Amino acid sequence: MLPASAVTRARAEAPLRRLLTGRRPRISVSTKAASRAQHTQVDVGSRHVDSEGRSAISGRASGGISVDFEQTREAYKSKDSLELLRSLLVLKMCSYDFLVEKNQEIMDFGKKVLGQKAFDQLMKMTFYGQFVAGEDHKTIRPLIQKNLAFGVGSVLDYSVEEDISQEDDPQTPMFSSASSEEKGEDYKDTFGGSQTYFYADESKCDQHMETFIKCIEASGGSSMDGFSAIKMTALGRPQFLLQFSEVLVKWQRFFSFLASMQGKDGVDVLEQKLDLKQMQEFLSSVGANGDFYSVLTAQREKTSGTFDLLDWDSLFDDRANLAELLVVPNVQLGELEPLLQDFTAEEEGQMKRILQRMDILAKHAVKNGVRLMVDAEQTYMQPAIRRLTLDMQKIYNKDKPVIFNTYQCYLKDAFDNITLDVVLSRREGWHFAAKLVRGAYMHQERERALEFDYEDPINPDYETTNATYHRCLDFVLDEIALNRNANIMVASHNEATVKHTLRRMNELALLPRENKVFFGQLLGMCDQISFPLGQAGFPVYKYVPYGPVNEVMPYLSRRAQENRGFMKGAQKERELLWKELKRRLASRELLYRPAY
Repeated sequence: MLPASAVTRARAEAPLRRLLTGRRPRISVSTKAASRAQHTQVDVGSRHVDSEGRSAISGRASGGISVDFEQTREAYKSKDSLELLRSLLVLKMCSYDFLVEKNQEIMDFGKKVLGQKAFDQLMKMTFYGQFVAGEDHKTIRPLIQKNLAFGVGSVLDYSVEEDISQEDDPQTPMFSSASSEEKGEDYKDTFGGSQTYFYADESKCDQHMETFIKCIEASGGSSMDGFSAIKMTALGRPQFLLQFSEVLVKWQRFFSFLASMQGKDGVDVLEQKLDLKQMQEFLSSVGANGDFYSVLTAQREKTSGTFDLLDWDSLFDDRANLAELLVVPNVQLGELEPLLQDFTAEEEGQMKRILQRMDILAKHAVKNGVRLMVDAEQTYMQPAIRRLTLDMQKIYNKDKPVIFNTYQCYLKDAFDNITLDVVLSRREGWHFAAKLVRGAYMHQERERALEFDYEDPINPDYETTNATYHRCLDFVLDEIALNRNANIMVASHNEATVKHTLRRMNELALLPRENKVFFGQLLGMCDQISFPLGQAGFPVYKYVPYGPVNEVMPYLSRRAQENRGFMKGAQKERELLWKELKRRLASRELLYRPAY
């Protein structure tokens, strides 16, 4: 039992029990802080700065650049008429719920009837041809160069995905309250595995790294301003990323608990600061042996006796020397336990190898004048992906933005994460760089949360997600206007969001040629947004998937599922396509071929 008096133990154990047996914890942001982070109206050039240097900048710019998204001739001049017809056919088929929901069964049936070769050819003429550039880094080059000629760059993405397999998936996710003992020995075996299997897996990761290197070189060979997308699950075992995420969530959860014990509930995440003396007293009362106060004050010259969440997270970087301080409560055992008790030398080795592969890719990116875009993945692996990406940004984003992280705004904690990372970049003096998306794993996330009985990490509705997206976007735009040291890609098919971004850029006097604000859409979608932006001088990119037909089709299947709402509502895009075809017919330009 905890070595404390009965009274002290009773007072401490109740909140500890709530900490470990409750639903997924969330770092709250107060309404006051939220409103402050959005639209404080001041004149252009004037700034309101709080204690962290955050600003809310807005104003009225005289004039500014506007873009017309209704001019079909300009929007589609990179396409011949057959490509327009294919777009119409594919987008119309994607608007039928039955075809989208049953797309995997339909494809399986097509393979049986046509055979693999004929099926692949059919896909190349339709869905694959619409949304995928080609099978390898050589076959995609013509499309990249054509888009570039019309003002649109490329984010190359080798679209072969990895996830936790059914065999390896632990039956209790990281957000549940079950202990390691309750999960059983299979839980530990999941992450250890045999040496033979592990080295086979490492070899596969090295093959993926070589594929990404070819992708980087292809992007660099086509343009000096390109991007290359990488997936962390291709560079390391997904099972390790899940385990590492669990460790990070426990550590952050413990900070939230300690903050609540000091009456810091319901305040802005950046204003949650632990009084170190109070923390030392509490931890000693529940059995901690480490001298937290002396070690933490010695590590930070200017602590003022307090620690915030960024300081707390940084302790993990020195885990080799601070192992005795990295403890979390285990209510089932009635004692504090080491945070890293299951984080063995093998896991440390896996982390080191992932960072080594990332380092090699980053060096190739710098050499080829390419930026790396780290894709977001499922929430049960995302804390690890975000942390490892931040570790690389600290190294390679010192002089310019080389590595971009991805933030999914359909997640409830999206705004907290992006504000923390912006402030971290400012403190440490490197370029913040982000891609902002709404999200791509909604159905999978909700099904998993329901199956394992933890809080759904997704916002309750589209309106909330949309508000979160604009809130995150405005925060970063304000940061760019204040410090010119942040960068963001607005990855959105939503015309209202794009117009909102253009309006805010005009208000904040952010010029397209500064290359601080980028735009991105998927290949095969929203050309009426991408190409007018490019021709108006804005840096805009198509997310260009490539890979073998049979390996990329799962990616297309997921995209169809996750974008079903957009596909069904893409009536305007189909109308514009028809409008352009009719214009070409009337003007005898039906045989039009793009010249570049």
